[in-house]
Amino acid sequence: MQTLAFDGRTGASGDMILAALIAVGADPEVLAPVEAHLDVEYRVGETTKNGIRATTVDVLVSDGDHHDAADRDHGHGHGHGDNDHDHDHDHHIHEGHDHAHLSHEGHAHDHHSHGDHDHDHDDRHHRHAEGHGPHRTYAECREVVESMGLPAPVEADAAAVFRILGEAESRVHGTDLAETHFHEVGADDAIADIVGAALLFDDLDVERIVTAPISAGGGEVSMSHGVYPVPTPAVSYIAEEASWELRGGPLETELLTPTGAAVLAHFAEGVDSLPPMRVQHSGYGAGRKSFDAHANVLRATVGKARGGLRHDEIRVLETNLDDVTPEVLGGLQERLSAAGARDVTILPATMKKSRPGHLVTVVVKPEDVQAVARALAEETGTLGIRESAARHRWIADRRLETVEVAFDDETFGVAVKVATDDDGEVYDVSAEYDDAARVADEVDLTIREVMRRAESAWRDD
Repeated sequence: MQTLAFDGRTGASGDMILAALIAVGADPEVLAPVEAHLDVEYRVGETTKNGIRATTVDVLVSDGDHHDAADRDHGHGHGHGDNDHDHDHDHHIHEGHDHAHLSHEGHAHDHHSHGDHDHDHDDRHHRHAEGHGPHRTYAECREVVESMGLPAPVEADAAAVFRILGEAESRVHGTDLAETHFHEVGADDAIADIVGAALLFDDLDVERIVTAPISAGGGEVSMSHGVYPVPTPAVSYIAEEASWELRGGPLETELLTPTGAAVLAHFAEGVDSLPPMRVQHSGYGAGRKSFDAHANVLRATVGKARGGLRHDEIRVLETNLDDVTPEVLGGLQERLSAAGARDVTILPATMKKSRPGHLVTVVVKPEDVQAVARALAEETGTLGIRESAARHRWIADRRLETVEVAFDDETFGVAVKVATDDDGEVYDVSAEYDDAARVADEVDLTIREVMRRAESAWRDD
């Protein structure tokens, strides 16, 4: 399957992700709806980091419309410093891991040229959009996205990224999600990063997106409420929801911004290393910082990889029971399944004071958590339900097929479940128990024998 793999050894941010996607083939022309709606300009260029040629993307506004970010109230941002490799902005809270001021080539919309650019040179007619525009609430950011007239999948992806950011921000500050103020991440440049990423991912049109462990960096960052260690609070919360791993280092500076973390948390599955693949394209998205021994780039690789299991977002609920009758436990799976549970497991356990009891574990989709938790409480009388740390699972695609199996002079239909990876390759076939039991009664064979013959019949066919 067509796979996009990120290698975030020196972290990631919104602009680095945009640049990496363009470097491996996404068309920057698809960014036009954002430019039209927010009155910003994407400037695509190139630079060299520690000998590596890399793509850059900067979001600019005309000089007359720019408002100095230093004059703004950055008091509640996402709790991260500007990941700017050439400057210290301890008094700001920026989303600019890889923002730069690029020289203008004399064209009002010459943002697709790929010439060399000096990241420290101000454009005479345009400035970086960092902090430009109002600092919006989560709900206002959603309204901006919905007003752009984007394709439905792109709008859904952008909205999902904003929700990840909003939930992290509301947890940091103890606020209601709808009223959470994004500050820098609600400004025009950050919206351009998020919606731009959704447009470029859609244009690239790969079947699977993965990322190796992402480096957060280290040290401390100054925020309006004080000095905090890296990773910042918002990044830590986002990492809880992501399937990829977060690691410290390799440098004592902030490397992963909340926007970069949220984009990858939504789009990318976590892997330990680059999966086996026939490489078709590779490229690098550059950040602004420059290090002596590390190239500050986000590498992206596109190629044909063998299929894997499908990534599925879940929640896991658990409760301990020591006073529930066998009759209640016997019907619990059916009742919870009716409420939305995907799987129910009941295990014997030893409770406090050595009492015998049971551990009930329920796998549920995020949107069904409340309904299933309520059903679990009502059916068992439990006074508390835990939500475990599990957030994702890997599942096979599956389909039911009916095979005809001959027994003496009669032919019977038996359903078999066919499990495949997400590239369509079959790796398991299993006869359905109920069908096999019905046929076994009629032909006077064991259920196991009927299942074996049905599975063999499917493979032979």
